[in-house]
Amino acid sequence: MTALANQPSSRRRLLLASDRTDQSIELASILRSVGEVDTISTSEIPDSPAGHFAGIVVDINLRSPETVQRVRNKLRTEAYRAMPRLFVLADALHHGSMQAWALGATDTIARPFDAAGILQRIQAAFPDSSGFDTTPSGKALNSGIAAAHTVMVKIFEKLPAGFPLAYIDIMRAENQILKAIKQSSLREWLTAVGRHHSDTYRHCLFVTGFAVAFAQHLGMREDDQRRLARAALLHDVGKAFIPVAILDKPGALTEEEIGEIRQHPRRGYDALAAQGGFPPEMLDVVLHHHEFLDGTGYPNGLRGNQISDIVRLTTIVDIHSALVEKRAYRKPFAHAKAFAIMEAMDGKLDQHLLQAFRPVALGSY
Repeated sequence: MTALANQPSSRRRLLLASDRTDQSIELASILRSVGEVDTISTSEIPDSPAGHFAGIVVDINLRSPETVQRVRNKLRTEAYRAMPRLFVLADALHHGSMQAWALGATDTIARPFDAAGILQRIQAAFPDSSGFDTTPSGKALNSGIAAAHTVMVKIFEKLPAGFPLAYIDIMRAENQILKAIKQSSLREWLTAVGRHHSDTYRHCLFVTGFAVAFAQHLGMREDDQRRLARAALLHDVGKAFIPVAILDKPGALTEEEIGEIRQHPRRGYDALAAQGGFPPEMLDVVLHHHEFLDGTGYPNGLRGNQISDIVRLTTIVDIHSALVEKRAYRKPFAHAKAFAIMEAMDGKLDQHLLQAFRPVALGSY
């Protein structure tokens, strides 16, 4: 196999470890559109790679005990422990996914390859530090997005595969997220997230950005800012148990599909409650972020004072995020238009909180 020369570059540099020489050609070509690629066989993985790599892509036969053990031994070393690892699955079967996560995958992609989708995953899994690291705020933004992406992978990829989500997984990301938005800006956060993430990831991270910016705008104590960041990251955890074909459907949903989507608050709540360790207020947000003050929300039709403040705030940023996001079936609403739509929802949303949100909503762009 050949390896690219170790020369200075402004692009991200990736290590592709493969025991599938012919099959990895297409993947290497896709990877080269976003960075330099050093391709090596799994038997040639060095104990310590020469130079800085943004991450490693592993394309191996996950059913080969010998290859799996070889890769496991290498990735346990200090040089690779902190490095993002993207594993390639031969298909979406459960065994390969479980094996990849057991080897320490931070994200996965599956054949057959969708080039555009893979590029989004690559850009999210392996942030291009050269493009952001020129300033402290850039470093903070890059770090925050990477931390948030790691949480999204744990929620939407690992949790459905049977790997439990721990509350500490959410807490580990909050410092970097708060710092990213404080030191850069909400606009930069939304721009970066909008460029790099799938629809489901992007929505959760839009909500997180708006929630943290809102908390900071209100001058909340740092502990409360952390609570809002956690709530935003977790709020849609139930969508991990909704078929992707429904979540990513480009057109209008059928009544049956809408009914399926409406199950996500309960499924998320049940999953986290069964695992234990999640504070009641986080479970409250997961279960009730689609409730309205007039009782027309779901799943419990709560009214007025039955809805907590943290849920009311999360509902506001959730709706605004959904309206300003690009969707396959419609263009995004301008922030002013989105806010006007929410003002017309009088009786459903906490208007006092909504008006407090105005500077954040209208100042985003």
